[in-house]
Amino acid sequence: MAQTIAAHFLATRKAATGFGDYPGTAPATLDEAYVIQDAALAQVPDAIAGWKVGRILPPLSEKYGCDRLAGPIFAPTVFTATNQSKGLVFSNGFGAVEAEYLFRIGTVPRSDQTNFTLEEAAAHIDAVHIGIEIASSPFAGINEMGPAVTVSDFGNNNGLLIGPAIPNWRSGTYANQSVTTRIDGEEVGTGTAAAFSRGAIGSVSFLLENLIARGIAIQAGWWISTGAVTGVHPVRPGQKVETDFGPLGTLHCTIEAQPPR
Repeated sequence: MAQTIAAHFLATRKAATGFGDYPGTAPATLDEAYVIQDAALAQVPDAIAGWKVGRILPPLSEKYGCDRLAGPIFAPTVFTATNQSKGLVFSNGFGAVEAEYLFRIGTVPRSDQTNFTLEEAAAHIDAVHIGIEIASSPFAGINEMGPAVTVSDFGNNNGLLIGPAIPNWRSGTYANQSVTTRIDGEEVGTGTAAAFSRGAIGSVSFLLENLIARGIAIQAGWWISTGAVTGVHPVRPGQKVETDFGPLGTLHCTIEAQPPR
């Protein structure tokens, strides 16, 4: 069943066609969902450029026994942010934008280390940037069926826009910076990374543990998109997005429909 579900997601992503019903029996646990994700990963020729980490909020975090989820970010979908940046979404599926802090892996942890304190996780990071995650899936209902379904289609990721680096990020002051997202000039959400459980570095700790447990070899240079600071904001082709990180920078992108690949 995992192979069948994975194949359906891969085919519809390639064709850029949306659909409305989950293609099989939906995973009931995160472990079942990662089996589907891993089955899809085994069939994707594109290189992995990083991983998105999404937060799972109460009460679902109690139900699923975890407060975060992970999904791969593929190299062809990663770009340096400019004023002409595009965010590609599956027009008949689900599409959203998320303002995020992006952490870059500088050194690879030992494969036998299974747990990471915040300090140990931060020691493997060599840069932090502001950015925008494009969250999109051909499955229109992905954001309504819970985190296991999200995990089963690459964590609902379809791209990453990398903004400027944050100087002196190890001081942690960026976490208290208010971030605002606007769509077509209208404010749709605000927030800070300080509101995250264990902070944005908690997402790094989670991901390192997740990948090692799954037997995935971590690579230096991978990006970690650490979680939506202002929320998950649905978008459609034609809309213009602005994520304002205050003195850390402001990013822009225009949403367009994902073409077939």
